[in-house]
Amino acid sequence: MYVVTNRQVRETKPGQPGELGIFGKQPNRKGPNELRIVRVERNGNDWTAETLKDEIPIAEARALSVTWHLDIDPTQIRHASLKVACELYEQAQTQGRNLAVYLHGYNNDMRDVVTTAEQIERDHGVICLVFSWPANGGGVISGTSAYLRDKKDARASMDALNRFFEKVQFFHEKLTEGTRNRLKQEAGARHPNNPERAQALYVRLFNDCCDTKLSLVCHSMGNYVLKYALQPGLGGARALLFDNVCLVAADTNNAAHETWVQDLDVRNRVYIFINEDDFALKWSRRKPGEEQMPRLGHYIKNLIARNAFYIDVTNARGVGNAHGYFTGEVLAANAELKDVFTRALNGGSPESVAGTPLVFAADLNVYRLARV
Repeated sequence: MYVVTNRQVRETKPGQPGELGIFGKQPNRKGPNELRIVRVERNGNDWTAETLKDEIPIAEARALSVTWHLDIDPTQIRHASLKVACELYEQAQTQGRNLAVYLHGYNNDMRDVVTTAEQIERDHGVICLVFSWPANGGGVISGTSAYLRDKKDARASMDALNRFFEKVQFFHEKLTEGTRNRLKQEAGARHPNNPERAQALYVRLFNDCCDTKLSLVCHSMGNYVLKYALQPGLGGARALLFDNVCLVAADTNNAAHETWVQDLDVRNRVYIFINEDDFALKWSRRKPGEEQMPRLGHYIKNLIARNAFYIDVTNARGVGNAHGYFTGEVLAANAELKDVFTRALNGGSPESVAGTPLVFAADLNVYRLARV
């Protein structure tokens, strides 16, 4: 899998990957907006990590532009992100899988991050692309001061997240446009004297080939990073990029959350998942200052964002006081909850499926996954 990060990263030599220790705990020395791409692979019970060079050779960029019919200047657009975008797009097309961007929470070292990303892929059948920010300080054991340091790093990472979203949007549009042009040529060649049949074939080919969905899942304080990335004047997070956005166990204030949630422009749904018994969010309310306010991820009042679908999993079987209930053991114990997340992370609408276990409580404006 690939990790895009604004952490400090120690360079590896080509063909000689290192361990996850190449990821630092502080923002990049060149500034918190500096992004690097790292290829991470499972190696038995451990992981290897290899940094990608910032730029690829012009000849390679030109070959990619020809293969994917990209309208780019390969002498100018030859960043490592071009190669990664083409690789992920090809993987999604050939394997028939959707893409999910994972934005993790606080108190996460890189082993936590990539292990969770691997679980997302395994549990929900998606290809996971990770955005990692310097979040190693917080948590129940580390205490309040470390938690607040993570919040500071989260705010400092908002521009980096916007830059990342802008890159994803740029290559998503270019690759989709390239596929569209290729299919138009193919349809025209098969029906050179019948424009109507060529157009009908093009539409069918495009629907079959370009059905890949792109979703975002933000966990815990990752929602706090997203909230700040949506500030007025910042573009990437506000773009129409994702089919679904899933805000899970959001460690942000419930109060006035609609002011930033409603800035999310999606093709399908914005889902906000809530567990009233979430142990981590209950702990976060004991901090001084604004952190004492109810958190969005464990409070079922004031659910008023017009574009949000709220899902309360509090009484769902196996959830208990879990904070990370979108992967792993909780889902192993609750097939219904797993299906809800799988559909959401694949760009679907779990509340609209026939026989859904989600029941709408109109008085609170929330769907409930009951204990079944």
